[in-house]
Amino acid sequence: MWRREAPHVLSTLLRRYGDFTTCEDAVQLALIAAAEQWPREGTPRNPAAWLTRVASRRAVDLLRADAARRDREERAATREPGRASDPADPVESDAPDDTLLLLMLCAHPALTTASQVALMLRAVGGLTTAQIAQCFFVEERTMGQRISRAKRTLAGQGARFEAPTAADLPARLHAVRHAVAAVYAQDHALTERVRGTDPLLAAAALDLARRIHRLAPSDPENAGLLALLLLTHARAPARLDAAGEIVPLAEQDRSRWSPRLIAEGIALIERALPVGPVGPFQLQAAIAAVHAEARSMEDTDWAQILVLYGMLDAVEPAPSVTLGLAVATAEVAGPEAGLEILDRLPEGSHRRQAVTGHLLSRLGRADEAREAFLRAAEGTRSLPEQRYLHRLAGAIRPG
Repeated sequence: MWRREAPHVLSTLLRRYGDFTTCEDAVQLALIAAAEQWPREGTPRNPAAWLTRVASRRAVDLLRADAARRDREERAATREPGRASDPADPVESDAPDDTLLLLMLCAHPALTTASQVALMLRAVGGLTTAQIAQCFFVEERTMGQRISRAKRTLAGQGARFEAPTAADLPARLHAVRHAVAAVYAQDHALTERVRGTDPLLAAAALDLARRIHRLAPSDPENAGLLALLLLTHARAPARLDAAGEIVPLAEQDRSRWSPRLIAEGIALIERALPVGPVGPFQLQAAIAAVHAEARSMEDTDWAQILVLYGMLDAVEPAPSVTLGLAVATAEVAGPEAGLEILDRLPEGSHRRQAVTGHLLSRLGRADEAREAFLRAAEGTRSLPEQRYLHRLAGAIRPG
């Protein structure tokens, strides 16, 4: 409920008071109040209205503490109804595009792309600073500083909660697409979860992708994003076994993949690719489509995947792209060639260590492979990943 309603509550406060940092702090204070009062007094009939009312009061308190913003606070207060609010009252800002407008605000051009995505994940995705840091391969403290700087930049630019102009829309959507993909990736990574995924994160990401596509259906990258999430989500039922343990792609029961989601995703990407310039989300979706169409790991067209990863690396290089390029290279040209690609990544990346372990194992370098798997297990916070990597290390016989 919190993930669903928080963007609407934050949107309401931004319309009234404007300051992003103050409004986000007020929303967090409302959550604290709910956590303290609801278990004792019961959940309100209209939780969203309750949160909006309490957050608005907290925002007024915060603004009153800032003399420089006293005039704005007083103007906003005059718009408040004279009577006491009832928890059953409708939420003032429950428009279907509130979340998308909030994402657009976070995609302000004064911010770097990385800061835009991080701020979106915090304000809309409901992720913690630690979770966002893991998405970016950085320390939690570094990410916290980045988010704080982004908020200060928005305040300094006088950014308002409003729809961007037609000229600004493409650039804003680019950042929004990355944020939505990162929200789904966080669900997909099973971070800090013992078993299963968080359906709220996955459902929210898919819903946002559909809304972005409806907003600008002529943009092929919007279709690429939606296709990518659909094709990835189609494989979700087979990613874990009955005990909640990770099942690698090569061992997944492909009959459990969703034919409906695969068909929808493939149709989207097939329509999008011929339309205009091919961007990173279309390429990622095309890679996912090749995997989805293969009846088995042996039937996978790795040569085509390698070409697509090469194009993706040229268009938008990233650590995750390098990992995929290394895996595809190993399948086509052998594990030694894949290891050469991995040298581009930092030693501390647990994902690099995991792929290194697989490739070293294929080369018969057992001791090195075991050590790589153990280092990878130490570097991840995902308990299923830790158990999976320890199983791989334990299965290797001494060289």
